Amino acid sequence: MQEPHANGELLVETRNHVAHLTLNRPAQLNALSLGMVEGMAALFSRWAEDEKTNAVVVRGAGEKAFCAGGDIRALRDSALNNGTLHHDFFIVEYALDYQLHRFAKPVISLLDGIVMGGGMGISQGSGFRIVGPRTRMAMPETGIGLFPDVGGSYFLSRATPPMGLFLGLTGHAIKAADALYTGLADRYLTADASNELFARLDRLLWTGESGQDVARLIDALASTPEEAPPLFALKDAISRHFSLDKQVFDTIDTLQKESRADRIDWARSTAALLRTRSPTMLEVTHQQIQRGAALSLADCFRMELGIIYHCFEHGDLMEGIRAVIIDKDNKPRWHPATLEELQPETVETFFAPRWSANNHPLDGLERRFG
Repeated sequence: MQEPHANGELLVETRNHVAHLTLNRPAQLNALSLGMVEGMAALFSRWAEDEKTNAVVVRGAGEKAFCAGGDIRALRDSALNNGTLHHDFFIVEYALDYQLHRFAKPVISLLDGIVMGGGMGISQGSGFRIVGPRTRMAMPETGIGLFPDVGGSYFLSRATPPMGLFLGLTGHAIKAADALYTGLADRYLTADASNELFARLDRLLWTGESGQDVARLIDALASTPEEAPPLFALKDAISRHFSLDKQVFDTIDTLQKESRADRIDWARSTAALLRTRSPTMLEVTHQQIQRGAALSLADCFRMELGIIYHCFEHGDLMEGIRAVIIDKDNKPRWHPATLEELQPETVETFFAPRWSANNHPLDGLERRFG
């Protein structure tokens, strides 16, 4: 029997020492509300201490999405009406994501559907990131005047080089094969194999080494996607154009000057795509990933919280949400409108310290979760 949490937006059922958690907002593609992230934090704290819980499975309700991100409309409304949700939400969400990264018991995230934004934060913190035939994974934040947060500083900077930078800047959506290739997923399960996973978890004889028990079970069911990873075929071109030691302006310039006949169309369309993104957030994203490569996981989240607060003050985020999600005219008016007009000091303000070290809202993550 499923137990409702967070006003029914989370459903929990425990079978054979496995807690099955379902994100239950299918009409909103399981986008995260504050109640959901608060509820998940409480549940994972409980399961960490519960000796009868050996593992956790996380999946999304419905057939379309694991989780398409956060409830961005509600966050915009909060900012417009001088509320606190657009601050409170990210403090709780980032702490939850860190908690998942440090969770000692096996967490299996079934990512067969849309996985974006907040869904990436949950999945990348899971020990077993399982993709399937319907997986569509992306960090499309620069398209709404945001940056790839929820730990993107950490996991994109550690993805297969230079794919994390490419994915963070462009918001390019990938399928299962590319998720595995880039290091953003661990195993591929067909629909039948996923069903078999549940059946075998229900009758699994636990040995006392739950991580090994789950790993053996998943490895026995895993297979290889039918298609080869498209990004692998583009690795040479992506490596030439996307680099942490190259400014975004220069990346677009070299893309536009691509001369190889078999890469011209891809390069020109990629350059055109980047030109539609927020110029400010392209450079913020570039620096975020560059800085994140040298930071601890906890420090990545602390850096991102400062950036996200500034995003609500800067203006491009509010305009991006309006253009893409509210009015859907897809004609955001970025400020500034071009990379050529962007001043370096504007980018630096996103990284300026907002709190001292001992009063940061995410101070103590390591003490709480390890």
